[in-house]
Amino acid sequence: MAKQSEAQLENDLIKQLVDLGYENISILNGEDFVANLKAQLEIFNENKYSDKEFDAILNHLAKGNVFEKAKTLRDRFSFTRDGSTGSPGEIVYVRFFDSENWNNNLFQVTNQVTQEGSFKNRYDVTLLVNGLPLVQIELKRRGIEIKEAFNQINRYQLHSFWSNHGLFQYVQLFVISNGGNTKYLANNKLQSVKQTFFWADDKNKNLTELTHFASEFLHPNHLGKMIANYIVINETHKNMMVLRPYQYFATEAILKQVKSHTDNGYIWHTTGSGKTLTSFKASQILMEVPEVYKVVFVVDRKDLDYQTMKEFNAFKEGSVDSSVNTSSLVNQFLGKFKDKKGVRKDSDLIITTIQKLNNAISGHYRNQLEPLKNERFVFIFDECHRSQFGETHGRITEFFVKSQLFGFTGTPIFADNASKNDLGKRTTKDLFGNCLHKYVITDAIRDENVLRFGIEYVGKYKNKSNTFFDIEVEDINKKEVFDDPKRLSKIADYIITLHSQKTFNKDYSALFAVSSIDNAIKYYDIFQQKKEAGKHDLRIATIFTYGANEDNAFAQDFLPDDEMSIAAEPTSTYQLSHTRDKLEGYIGDYNKMYNTSFTTKDQQQFENYFKDISKRLKEREKASFNENKDRLDIVIVVNMMLTGFDAKKVNTLYVDKNLKQHGLIQAFSRTNRILGEQKSQGNILCFRNLKKATDDAITLFSNKDAIEVVTMPDYEAIAEKFVEALKNLRDIAPTYQSVNELESEEDEAAFVQAFRKLLRNMNVLQSYTDFNWDDLPIDEQEFEDYKGKYLDLYEKVKRDTAKEKTSILDDIDFELELIHRDRINVAYILKLLAKLKGANTTEAKAQKKAIIDLLGGDIKLRSKRELIEKFIEENLPHILDEDAIEEEFEQYWQDQKVLALGKLCEEEHLDKAQFKALIDAYIYSGQEPIRDEVFKCLDNRPSILKARDIGERILDKMKDFVEVFVKGFGT
Repeated sequence: MAKQSEAQLENDLIKQLVDLGYENISILNGEDFVANLKAQLEIFNENKYSDKEFDAILNHLAKGNVFEKAKTLRDRFSFTRDGSTGSPGEIVYVRFFDSENWNNNLFQVTNQVTQEGSFKNRYDVTLLVNGLPLVQIELKRRGIEIKEAFNQINRYQLHSFWSNHGLFQYVQLFVISNGGNTKYLANNKLQSVKQTFFWADDKNKNLTELTHFASEFLHPNHLGKMIANYIVINETHKNMMVLRPYQYFATEAILKQVKSHTDNGYIWHTTGSGKTLTSFKASQILMEVPEVYKVVFVVDRKDLDYQTMKEFNAFKEGSVDSSVNTSSLVNQFLGKFKDKKGVRKDSDLIITTIQKLNNAISGHYRNQLEPLKNERFVFIFDECHRSQFGETHGRITEFFVKSQLFGFTGTPIFADNASKNDLGKRTTKDLFGNCLHKYVITDAIRDENVLRFGIEYVGKYKNKSNTFFDIEVEDINKKEVFDDPKRLSKIADYIITLHSQKTFNKDYSALFAVSSIDNAIKYYDIFQQKKEAGKHDLRIATIFTYGANEDNAFAQDFLPDDEMSIAAEPTSTYQLSHTRDKLEGYIGDYNKMYNTSFTTKDQQQFENYFKDISKRLKEREKASFNENKDRLDIVIVVNMMLTGFDAKKVNTLYVDKNLKQHGLIQAFSRTNRILGEQKSQGNILCFRNLKKATDDAITLFSNKDAIEVVTMPDYEAIAEKFVEALKNLRDIAPTYQSVNELESEEDEAAFVQAFRKLLRNMNVLQSYTDFNWDDLPIDEQEFEDYKGKYLDLYEKVKRDTAKEKTSILDDIDFELELIHRDRINVAYILKLLAKLKGANTTEAKAQKKAIIDLLGGDIKLRSKRELIEKFIEENLPHILDEDAIEEEFEQYWQDQKVLALGKLCEEEHLDKAQFKALIDAYIYSGQEPIRDEVFKCLDNRPSILKARDIGERILDKMKDFVEVFVKGFGT
């Protein structure tokens, strides 16, 4: 049977869509597209527009970027009649999409639309809603990786979506498919392929076949609902997000429960699967239900109160006010709340802590709330596995007699993991009733929504009989051994040695969970002593409060609530004043590192210290993050940040404390957020034997067979996969030199894909503490030589694209993030140049090759290779004193920078001073300048037709300049 072609796949899909209710239309060019838009908007709005009036509509639609156009789509446009189609002076409103009654929208399908921008592109299948392209489908024939369709979309965004009034920038969703695998994603150019999703049914069974996906997801009724209700416009990142199927079904289940029942319920979605987004969307939709008086989102810690408010307001600006204290919470309930400027605000959505809510309904505020007892409140509880929730639950249901309660949890309380504090071992089901939707950790790992855990157990301590105490010996005082300063010092040495390997040369951060505040103090002091002795340069912080009680396995050292004194909770075995003095000193170290001014002496400043640590870890993923200035490597914690805290750039957890059940899963899950290809697993380094506790926890929250799904294979199994990938590579290119002899682009593509697979395996292998090149049938030099050829092909694709050549390599993702080295800085390069200068002829040849290999094997340094080679050839021989190399190199680099800037400005007719100021602003902020700022540097502003191309070209040259002369060297 012949393989189904891409054209056949396309035709079959269009026929299916027509059967689902789409109108099939033919659009040959941009003029046809605009004419169809006019006709559809007239039908949809039941109105007629003159050419002049429609030009005003087109001009309105053309404004803004993708993010702003998403808002335009959901808004209305008004204009004044010109008299040719209606009464002169009449105000007319134009709608572009009906979000309330999505079936009122008009659905069409077309294919092979041609758009010409920087390049001419032809798109596969386009779904039009009211004439606007809201869904773009890109297809590849069966057997081709659908990632190539994803990369093709990225090219279209760059090359042509902006042309023809920018109408294709109204696309809300992309669909990519090769027939057998089909995924969807929001229109957001900053995303990676990791942010593409399969659709599924309500039991989490993925619908991968294109025909099945089309019948369920692309049905006009469902697609209209997704665009209306389940796309979130993120105000913080200025992009769009779309809910995944399990988030959709959970929200729909809660909505159905509220509309048809008075029963409570809970959602079990594994940690890291995006519960905040789900709960926001559920809250937002529930606010529109007429019977619901207010939606109250309840968290149980002040830091989560702040964090959740920030995230909710990111999803919709001004959507929520966080209650500052119990008094303001009561005023919000009563509709009497005023913001800091004294402006009265009455939000239907309130975020508060469980402590403030408890105070409001059990203290002297209770009488004020009496008039609201019979109102229909919906309470949504974040992380409802918390042990201290039980008593407040009873007070809420007793006071708000018509309330409905819903809980979200990644780790429910069952009979097996309920503690004494849970009001007689009450379970999540006892408190909330039935589970309305479930998405467990194995589901999330299968869908690549969270990562697996790479768990390694480190450290064996022997008694005189030479048996392992942590497994067999019962008569040793374990606490005494665990707390021994010699042991803690050895663990600190181990972390110092391994941290760079675990975190890709400090590109990621780690948490270090320790057993007590006393040990947090000991560890911090040990690390500081070793830092002062020159043994490491790690940036380490710690935070704890005075409420931790290690006797309770699930106790948390929370941030204190507003109405609770920090000094009221001493449980450290140290004197309270000593503990506080220590923490004050540690915060002082932090202040020196980051030029801040936090303290324990002021409650708000202490909370700000916590928020600053959190922000420093969270914002590492942003392109504008300053690694040299703001990087934080390790945070030592007792319990804080081990639950409810998410940072994608945290990939490692060091553990020197006993964890079990939901506490263990929660702590481990700080490391497994998805972020690109490089982060292949969450690293867990246990300095205690938690193997049985880990297996038990995974079994409890999934099943016994899940252990192999949730945890990474042993080092040996990954090494076997590497060997298999290497064999496949050598079948294509037996040596790295043979890459030069590959005859066709198809052969080159096969090599790229084979080496990429090898890179992926190496990326995982190198995260294991057992990694050793001697275990592999390839040495490091040969691997680097293959890598050089791989990068040569990448640069060839970049050159061809710049020359408007098309290549099958265009849509292959080279995954350059997998190529990493030790941090290379100026001092390191100068050290190598000094060795080269001092070497004899034979040594110099080898040393020069080592430098060139170093520059060629790192994507950030390749752009500098030509200039450094020139310095070696032309300048280095004339430097007589090795000590002068640094000064000479710095002067050379500055001279070359000035020459390159002058050449760029001359080629593009730019004012040098203005353009240099623009570059400096870009380097400082990380924010790419808008084209209008670039045009101000030009002698003459270009015509509208040429402006886009010229602006993009200059911006590309500016970024190349910064890449060569500024980025990549560190300090």
